[in-house]
Amino acid sequence: MSQSLEKLKAVISLEKKKGCLDTAVIGGLDKFLANWAPEASAGIANRTQLSRFNQFIGAFNYAGSPAAARPAALDRLIEFAEELEAAAKVTVASKLSPESGEPDFTVAESAPKYRRKPVSAKKAATPPVSSLELPVTAFKGVSDATAAKLKKLGIENVRDLLYHFPARHVDYSHTARISSLSPGPDQTIVANVWEVRPTTPGGRRSTEAILGDETGNIRALWFNNPYLARQIKNGDRLVISGRVSAWKGMLVFESPEWEKLEEKELVHTGRLVPVYPLTAGLYPRALRKLMKEVVDGFAPALEDYLPADIKERRRLADLPQSVAQAHFPAHEPSYNAARMRLAFDELFFLQLGVLARKRAWQHSQPAASITADQALLTRFVDSLPFKLTGAQRRSLDEILADLKRTEAMSRLLQGEVGSGKTVVATAAILMAVNAGFQAAFMAPTEILAEQHFCSVTAMLDRLAVQKQQGEHSVSYFGIVSDRPLTVALLIGDAKESGKSAVRDLVRNGGIDLIIGTHALIQKSMKFKRLGMAVIDEQHRFGVEQRQSLRQKGSNPHILVMTATPIPRTLALTLYGDLDLSVIDELPPGRQIIKTRWLKPEQRGSAYAFIKKQLAMKQQAFIVCPLVEESEAVQARAATAQYENLKMEVFPEYRLGLLHGRLTAAEKDSVMGAFKDGKLDILVSTPVIEVGIDVPNATVMLIESADRFGLSQLHQFRGRVGRGSEQSYCMLLAENPSEIANARLGVIEKTQDGFILAEEDLKLRGPGEFFGTRQSGLPDLKMAKLSDVPILEMAREEATRLFAEDPKLQKPEHRALYKELIRIWPQTGEWS
Repeated sequence: MSQSLEKLKAVISLEKKKGCLDTAVIGGLDKFLANWAPEASAGIANRTQLSRFNQFIGAFNYAGSPAAARPAALDRLIEFAEELEAAAKVTVASKLSPESGEPDFTVAESAPKYRRKPVSAKKAATPPVSSLELPVTAFKGVSDATAAKLKKLGIENVRDLLYHFPARHVDYSHTARISSLSPGPDQTIVANVWEVRPTTPGGRRSTEAILGDETGNIRALWFNNPYLARQIKNGDRLVISGRVSAWKGMLVFESPEWEKLEEKELVHTGRLVPVYPLTAGLYPRALRKLMKEVVDGFAPALEDYLPADIKERRRLADLPQSVAQAHFPAHEPSYNAARMRLAFDELFFLQLGVLARKRAWQHSQPAASITADQALLTRFVDSLPFKLTGAQRRSLDEILADLKRTEAMSRLLQGEVGSGKTVVATAAILMAVNAGFQAAFMAPTEILAEQHFCSVTAMLDRLAVQKQQGEHSVSYFGIVSDRPLTVALLIGDAKESGKSAVRDLVRNGGIDLIIGTHALIQKSMKFKRLGMAVIDEQHRFGVEQRQSLRQKGSNPHILVMTATPIPRTLALTLYGDLDLSVIDELPPGRQIIKTRWLKPEQRGSAYAFIKKQLAMKQQAFIVCPLVEESEAVQARAATAQYENLKMEVFPEYRLGLLHGRLTAAEKDSVMGAFKDGKLDILVSTPVIEVGIDVPNATVMLIESADRFGLSQLHQFRGRVGRGSEQSYCMLLAENPSEIANARLGVIEKTQDGFILAEEDLKLRGPGEFFGTRQSGLPDLKMAKLSDVPILEMAREEATRLFAEDPKLQKPEHRALYKELIRIWPQTGEWS
């Protein structure tokens, strides 16, 4: 490396002579370094040193450095290059741990200083801990009390610190002269300290400093921080970053970040400064200092597990560089490249995990092959009072093709409210039962389970030669000549004797189709020959419940359904273990729900319109976002609104109140009364989003509509328009933001849930897009569900890799395998 170093020194010497104006070489110093780095790195044999070199050069941004900071940056560059050259001449023997054969943790010159706690003689024989597993208490200044606070953020060791990414960055990278400052945030200066002293403005012990450069002076004030007067001295040269305010005609920095200019590298000022998530008792400056120490010392040693061909094909940055730049980026482009790499990794591992889970479910044991009885299927379809849409037929064909295979079906059936998913599921269930198997149909709420029981039995009744109603909510249908078909309902409200009788019938094979809630996955529920299971509103259950139902049989076929519109790419990622069928058309004659966005002054008109509908013997929903009043969130709460509506607005009508704090029995009682026409208006929180079907309800008023996402508003709207009468949805918003204005404008004009879902992601990001988070998936720290291009890229690469090396047994995939089982520890498919 000696020859390369001399070349670098010559360029830097010339650059200094020219006043650090970036004119020593054509194209600038950054371009020179990009061409110089491959030549210089050829002489670095040690992988850790090579990683440090690449990170340093990749992060070096001379052109973007303030003029005052350039001489120090050049000195730092030479110092770094000389340090590496010296290290390259010394052969360092790696210490190996006695059992694992992995390098012991040693403190390099660049690594952070840390303390080791005394260990007993008994513990002395324990193999050295991996550097990434080093506890946070090993670092100077991290007490047990501080460690407990860090643990609240999920941070216990070096790895956790490296992956505790900033919530955002504040741009302090552009320095200004004092004369050019004006009131406003995020401004940076380099100035001399003329005077510093303690002060007590308003009785608060604080620190005041007078700062100056060649263009003028400015005052800085640190409130409630008298100790700074002992840390900052007259004559110090500081970098100051923060908000500038005007006070009594003078400009002042209010509690700005500060650093002494002679420090090796700026951390709190003069750059893109990270802002980390905190908890009570942790302070931004202290955590940022610890993070810089850890990132500088340990990020370069991270093993890059991503195969080289994927990185090259997708133009992804190296892992050590990406982790470092995600925390302390040299500039915005380097941060964007880092985020893309880390987001790709998260989505890539998510995909590998769900693909492995799907393979494990399908290959754990063969599933029963169920062949459709075409004659019976034709009779069922012909008995319906409507014709199946093309999308329903396509989805049914896909499901029946899955049932015929000996690999268990894992399919997501997605369709709008009212698109006919239950009809398709019932046809598939009929084929499974006709072939001699039992079926289960699980719903998230008791009222939804009851609705499914009523609708399924009504469809079978049309097909049946005869029907007999048995005890304990069991219906018998003479559908096939040699045996009856039995359907049962199992919900919490039933008497225990009745539930026990139903469970006995299921265990003995006396029930063909059982419809119910979580009761279907309890230990007491056993099946004789479960061949197919249907799960409605799948996002309300998640992976673990799905697996529990699957384990009730010998690898039964699973069909999950959702009325939540999910963009296709997103569905393939979150539900990557499921094949996808979409019912993307509504039955003919389905009415459009007229939707209007109203201003606050139109509230009276909205109430008058509801009264008009009630006078026509229709029913109404009024939806509020909160249960109780909150000073922090100015939204009309359901409880207060219910009392006001009942006493002041609709005293002559029957009102009911529904919210999430009611017991299950209370909820079912209120919803049952509304469905039976015993209530005229249902005042509710978002619990009515799923699971209530009242054809007589024709109007809905949504309070504080700007507080909901498009998909949720669309779900609410789907509660009306379920009968033959024209239905309406009114949206009230007190003071919507610009984004909320856009949302309300979109839903007023659009009825297509899939279009609304796409717009929802664009306008508000993933947020609570699914209402309830899918359990069993790794957390996403850098990736966003709206990162569709990265998401598609990750899925393509995961699918390719899974096809080439499904168990990751090739030598080039060993590091990837190791990382995968760390992320998915509960996933036995990779062992």
